[in-house]
Amino acid sequence: MVGNDLSLDYSLCMGAAIGDRGGLTEDDLATIADRATAAADAVAERVNHGELGFWQLPGDAAGIEAVEAVVHALPEAAREVLVLGIGGSSLGAQALLEALLPPRFETAPAASPRRLHFFDNSDPFRLAHALEALDPRHCAMVVVSKSGGTVETAAQLRVVRPWIEAALGEEAATRCIAVTDPEHGALRKEATNAGWQTLPIPSNVGGRFSVLGAAGLLPARLAELDARALLRGAGRMAERCRTNVLHENPALMLAALCHLHDRARGHHIDVLMPYSDRLRAFSAWFVQLWAESLGKRKDHQGQTVEVGPTPLTAVGATDQHAQMQLFMEGPRDKLLLFVAIADAERDLTIPHSDGPGAYLGGHGMAELLDAERRGTTQALASDGRPSLTLSLPRLDADGLGQLFFFFEAATAFAGELYGINAFDQPGVELGKRLAFGLLGRQGYEEAGREIEAALSARPEGYRID
Repeated sequence: MVGNDLSLDYSLCMGAAIGDRGGLTEDDLATIADRATAAADAVAERVNHGELGFWQLPGDAAGIEAVEAVVHALPEAAREVLVLGIGGSSLGAQALLEALLPPRFETAPAASPRRLHFFDNSDPFRLAHALEALDPRHCAMVVVSKSGGTVETAAQLRVVRPWIEAALGEEAATRCIAVTDPEHGALRKEATNAGWQTLPIPSNVGGRFSVLGAAGLLPARLAELDARALLRGAGRMAERCRTNVLHENPALMLAALCHLHDRARGHHIDVLMPYSDRLRAFSAWFVQLWAESLGKRKDHQGQTVEVGPTPLTAVGATDQHAQMQLFMEGPRDKLLLFVAIADAERDLTIPHSDGPGAYLGGHGMAELLDAERRGTTQALASDGRPSLTLSLPRLDADGLGQLFFFFEAATAFAGELYGINAFDQPGVELGKRLAFGLLGRQGYEEAGREIEAALSARPEGYRID
């Protein structure tokens, strides 16, 4: 590890360490090296042509200044912020706050930083309770939707907007912020007509790649986090990922290793297992990024391929007492991606005492956690089960920025190695269309008839009431 930079140790997914049954060989890496170079070149070309805007976000000085101006204009009375969004419009921001904010175990006093509340589903349970518990006179609303047509977010907006307007009248416009397409879409039009503040999601940045733009930076700054440090870390990682040399580009290497383990060793499940409670939400962000980007039916030529590793999350050491039994003795279909944090920031020394656990006296709990991680990696290796480890010196804004961009770049490279478009999501569109038909949305009448016919044609006798 150099200075404050992320490092990638992939020794325990190589046959030299764990045996050829589960590990890769140097010949495997040599075989994929040229394809990896071509993948990096293809991504670079798309970046240079302005197609992949996420690569430019770490260096967007105007973007962070616009975010800070919006935060500065929000009235101080707005101490509670309801963030409406789903998927990439919400997961990244949630990961940011969970990783960088200290946990709160008591109600925050009025003088403390704003509290953000994320609503990322159309399940009404949490939102209904929030509207009952919060005072709308002390609230603001942030709506994040690139298209403005996301049905779950549109439903939340239809509920929350009148709740705030009923309490604040014309002043409500000063409490509403839309993060959306810079020019087009239903949300852009609504925000403009209502006089809300707005921030753009660039047209060349997909939702799940938007965390380093306003979708993530606005919640970060509302929570008084160091968004500029986040971008600095991401920017350094972007520079490291520019090279097309496999053994010098950490994200390219991750993409190549995951691809090889999937296609050559049958390890079709990629398990992200950070040894930090603070990265639980980050793991959920990774699942969406990896699954929605790489699970595809068609390749670049339109041929049927049906590819994509399945992402899974676990948390160390919690899942050593849950999923690890499966990882150790179940099907040999997994590659584990561990995340280690060198500096725990906070630690507790275990007191000396007699009785069970006496040997722990004098050790730190962070030391215990890291020992459990190292023991787990070696236990897997002893049975020929592959893993790799990402290490960060500390989990601060700089380090988190590196981690976000690392996985975004790896996803782009992996898409090229699979020969698919990592930046669309056609597999989720049919479900949306049928749901619109059920809800009676104009223009989706045929979809409504289609799903009603399918439901009525289901065979009988397969239901227990």
